[in-house]
Amino acid sequence: QVQLVESGGGLVQAGGSLRLSCAASGFGFSIITMGWFRQAPGKQRELVAQITGRITTNYADSVKGRFTISRDNAEKTVYLHMNSLKPEDTAVYYCNARFNQNDYWGHGTQVTVSS
Repeated sequence: QVQLVESGGGLVQAGGSLRLSCAASGFGFSIITMGWFRQAPGKQRELVAQITGRITTNYADSVKGRFTISRDNAEKTVYLHMNSLKPEDTAVYYCNARFNQNDYWGHGTQVTVSS
């Protein structure tokens, strides 16, 4: 059974930092592309960052230079390090695993950036 459990969200002032974690289980983590998506109120869910099993990364233009995605295969955890946060980063952040032509999602964690 695939499980993705996010943690690390919260309230932070603009310019601050947060680190999100996603603990994965139920599949071969090390070879799977993992990602972080976010959804703000009234908006569609959008890709924030992805990291492949070969540690190739991809970022949305809006977060390049501020966010870093990483993974620890031994701990089956993927991280999103978020720096220089802006109010427009406010959203529910979801962990994603993509394999076997399916998308698997965590429950999400709220990130709120105050101005």
